[in-house]
Amino acid sequence: MTGWSIVGTISGTSADGIDLAEIETDGQTVSRFGPATTTGYRSDTRRMVLEAAGRKGENRDTWPEIAEEVTADHAAAIGDFLQEHHLTPDAIVFHGQTVWHDPKKGETVQLGDPQVLASVLGLPVIGDVRLADMEAGGEGAPLVPIYHQALARTLVGTDREPLCFLNIGGVSNLTFISGDHLLAFDIGPGNALLDDWIRVHGAGDYDAGGVISAKGRSDEQRLIEALKHPFLSETGPKSLDRYSFSADFVEGMSLEDGAATLLTFTAEAIAKAETLLPQKPGLWLVCGGGRRNPVLMQALRVRLAGDVVSADDYGIDGDALEAQAMAFLGARLKAGLPTTFPETTGARSPVTGGKMFLPNAWDKNEVKRPK
Repeated sequence: MTGWSIVGTISGTSADGIDLAEIETDGQTVSRFGPATTTGYRSDTRRMVLEAAGRKGENRDTWPEIAEEVTADHAAAIGDFLQEHHLTPDAIVFHGQTVWHDPKKGETVQLGDPQVLASVLGLPVIGDVRLADMEAGGEGAPLVPIYHQALARTLVGTDREPLCFLNIGGVSNLTFISGDHLLAFDIGPGNALLDDWIRVHGAGDYDAGGVISAKGRSDEQRLIEALKHPFLSETGPKSLDRYSFSADFVEGMSLEDGAATLLTFTAEAIAKAETLLPQKPGLWLVCGGGRRNPVLMQALRVRLAGDVVSADDYGIDGDALEAQAMAFLGARLKAGLPTTFPETTGARSPVTGGKMFLPNAWDKNEVKRPK
């Protein structure tokens, strides 16, 4: 058996688009990497998502409306993806849109309705991928380490271990792999603080190519104070919300100097995480949007002991990885295999996450569609 064809979807904390990817997998190895793409949210959906996330769990009355819009955007994106690539997958994995994550209170919120999505698409949809882990005492994140391990064995090779996958999205997180030993945790801010700084100054949605940061000069004293944040010194497993950290410490700085300071803060936080690992990795495989920022990548190469490379250098699609990981988790649910572990999320025991939603027979034309 080669496994199932599964389409994974995810939209990260920056809400910069819906990532979609299809793979064929039995939940242990990947027998085929299929097509992948990213589809942007409608501008109103993205705005509502970012505003809701920025309220840090408060004023929840808008969540049902946002969930409808997120579901509608996903339905359109997935429908187009399946049609374009002539796919009839065995299941869709719908992560939903995170707007709040507070593991200390045992709460994680991913907006979107997997049941509606299943009925619109006429296909089984796997949703609620974080809840079982939270119920087992875990942080609910990160979810991707077991897929990182599969990629390391398939595309990298054990001779490069110990190694780390480093994902730099809105939040940065890592997976440490040494043989069967997995360790994972959220590190701190990835691109989120820098993106917000650029946006609030009207200079775009992000620091494309690190051009703005490269023109600035980081403030060492402000960095010293910011790096005292207790989360950065806590051992894993641990996870955080996109807004767990604030960029207040750069207020009053110029656009360029603030950007340089925030970029350096991200790099220093990652370097600090290296000291929390059982061994120094010889290889860092960087995924997520952060790998496209050459200024950030150079800052990491200066600070980390091992080789720092884009995951793409090993044939890993750094843009599709998280969506592929969702598909992989869906296969593990179908196979009855655990998706999270005490060493990755802090759950009391290995947990099989996710819930299967089957299409309903009601009239799918009643479902709100994107305009």
